[in-house]
Amino acid sequence: MAKKRDLSWPDAPETLPAPVIDNHTHLESIPGVLTEAAPDVGARGYIDQAVAVNVTRMVQVGCDLPGIATTDELVTEHRELLGAIAIHPNETPLHARTADTGPDGLEPHYSSHHSVSLDDALATVAGIAAKNPRIRAIGETGLDYFRAGPTGIATQRQAFRDHIALAKELNLALQIHDRDAHEDVIEILLQDGAPDRTVFHCYSGDTAMAQVAAEHGWYLSFAGPVTFRANDELRSALRVTPPSRVLVETDAPYLTPHPHRGRPNAPYLIPLTMGTIADQLDVSLVDACRQVESNTLAVYGTW
Repeated sequence: MAKKRDLSWPDAPETLPAPVIDNHTHLESIPGVLTEAAPDVGARGYIDQAVAVNVTRMVQVGCDLPGIATTDELVTEHRELLGAIAIHPNETPLHARTADTGPDGLEPHYSSHHSVSLDDALATVAGIAAKNPRIRAIGETGLDYFRAGPTGIATQRQAFRDHIALAKELNLALQIHDRDAHEDVIEILLQDGAPDRTVFHCYSGDTAMAQVAAEHGWYLSFAGPVTFRANDELRSALRVTPPSRVLVETDAPYLTPHPHRGRPNAPYLIPLTMGTIADQLDVSLVDACRQVESNTLAVYGTW
């Protein structure tokens, strides 16, 4: 008989020796992946759990219209949070009604908020980002070729360019989502000119791509997958990344770090990923924490 999958909350890891910021998390999405084995403690509860292990601040990311509205509210209500907002690349074809049909397409994901045109959705991002000083990044935006076909990809590419232009116009950081689209993401960044503070969220590229990022001063944010045993290439990419360009994130509620892969994720589990980062950079955990904290403040400012 197959072993029953553990879907409960992992125990809290050891407290970090210095403060660290989770630069990409989706607090509003955590309840959607929970079961009776993992009760929802609400945004305040997830923040307090993180602070208890010295993950003192978080960048809350809203990348669909409901998430953007929630992010606008959360960052205003909780002093530990700043925000990043955008229309996710998998959302853009839905708003443009260009999602490909078929079992691998995006069309089954249509919701009522996708009746808003893509232009109006992007205008919502621009309006909130310009109005709320606690929104410090445009993201996550980029390209995701995992499900999208030719029409969806064309829409994603234009929307990515629109987000890049908005980040530069508002002097905000840019958080990039890149799935199965490494070369095209880099091509667009180089053609359009990347914002001064560009972050590859949940970096998934190889060592060569990390070296390209280093040449251009882009930041690489590492999440739970860098702790997975099979991801030697990802750890190699971390080792060639200048320490001044390394960030850390949970992407909660997804990508829970080893040894809790498959269980719910939240910002309090950052210490597990930070342990791997310190090992791969060959520095003490306290020095790694201080470096990542400094890097994060350089990207998003103080709060």
